[in-house]
Amino acid sequence: MLIMARLITWHWKILYWALARAKPIWAYTISWVHRILPKHWMRLCAGAFITVAVILIGVFVTPETSYSLREDRAVSFFGLVVAIFVLWATSRHPKRVNWHTVIGGVLMQYIIALFVLRTKCGYDVFNFISFLARKLLGFAKNGVAFLTNDDVSQLPMFFFSVLPAVAFFVAFVHIFYYWGVIQWGIQKFAYFFFWTLKVSGAEAITAAASPFIGIGESAILIKDLMPYLTKAELHQIMTSGFSTISGAVLVGYIGLGLSPQALVSSCVMSIPASLACSKLRFPETEESISKGKVIIPKSEVDDEHKPQNVLQAFSEGATLGLQIALTMMIQCLCIIGIIALINALLTWFGGFWNIENLTLELMLSYLLYPVGFLLGTPRGEILKVTKLIATKFIQNEFVAYDMLMHQAPYNQLSQRSTLLATYALCGFANFGSVGITLGVLNTISKGRGKDISSAILSALVTGGVATLMSAAVAGMVIHNLDGYIPAHNS
Repeated sequence: MLIMARLITWHWKILYWALARAKPIWAYTISWVHRILPKHWMRLCAGAFITVAVILIGVFVTPETSYSLREDRAVSFFGLVVAIFVLWATSRHPKRVNWHTVIGGVLMQYIIALFVLRTKCGYDVFNFISFLARKLLGFAKNGVAFLTNDDVSQLPMFFFSVLPAVAFFVAFVHIFYYWGVIQWGIQKFAYFFFWTLKVSGAEAITAAASPFIGIGESAILIKDLMPYLTKAELHQIMTSGFSTISGAVLVGYIGLGLSPQALVSSCVMSIPASLACSKLRFPETEESISKGKVIIPKSEVDDEHKPQNVLQAFSEGATLGLQIALTMMIQCLCIIGIIALINALLTWFGGFWNIENLTLELMLSYLLYPVGFLLGTPRGEILKVTKLIATKFIQNEFVAYDMLMHQAPYNQLSQRSTLLATYALCGFANFGSVGITLGVLNTISKGRGKDISSAILSALVTGGVATLMSAAVAGMVIHNLDGYIPAHNS
């Protein structure tokens, strides 16, 4: 279909034809409103009013179902409002907030959720994407079967399901890197967010790239700009990385049995959400060198090290995939080990006060109890969902997803709680990712280590909030969960 569409557009400029037909509609609607509201604050108020009206209509007009009561949707909507207010109240420069980006980002996040969770077309589109991801995972299992045997390749273990899929995906993607397809797609995505949300070119590129190529690789796309970025842009780059997961691990998590449509849509929703949240928490106060343009820099070093052919590109991708897979494995091993050590000390210490099983996850799960409530989680399951969120933040999202799929009582949650947890855990906001981000950005930023270190904890929390906002938005528009929930939760 895509090949035929490209052949047709060589002879018929369909995009220009569509824009020519849409221009009069735009002139007599949006442009007309823009002209009659000459003051900037009036336009912002009108935009905010339209956004709230669209969200409220979409939330409450749909009939209730057993897992989507209007009162639960109202709680999720209130949670979204609370998240925005808290980010603004804790902002470094509340008076410098770019409300255009915030309003546009929230509206875009909601429209994506509405498209995926309320329309047959949206479901079919993301179901097709997830189908391709599952097929890709199947090819990685063929490689595992060659190294071991068919029975081992089907084991739902991290070592045999997630890591091989990650390595194969990175190698596969490098073919498209060599052909320039990835760079082209990212630049088109980046231009869309640059035009609609009024962010700088560097921010648009990294935000659009993060769900596809990861927390470190997205920053490498603009490595030549890194020494000249503003502090707010550095904060945004880190926030984008923490708010979503990469395409490589996405394929692995689908292998655990999670809803692929929810994972893919959450990644896309996190792009505008991360931009909105970062501009609330850390507004721009400097002049960006990439303001007004979207360009992926290319240095002479890139040309020197460019693969000579597609086979070399695939080989280099396989080597990089091995490095990423091993890094993931060692990070998980070491972080889970150090957390277990801390938890053992806390449990021993809590025994003196008759507190059983005192752990970091337990303490954080109680602290996050209001967050679980504001997501719209069913009342009897709030603590279980916040325990998953706490585990994701303290350890990583894989451990939390594994608990959700394979450990009681988490794999016995209701349909609504399962979907909310799937969205709420879909991000790299954890302490392990802090180390990875510091290592990558300090290497390519050339002397910006102090600025990165001073903003990284803020970006970690902001990225986590952006992911939780996606869960709240999903809680607002949930209607029919057929196809979104694993079999044992249906």
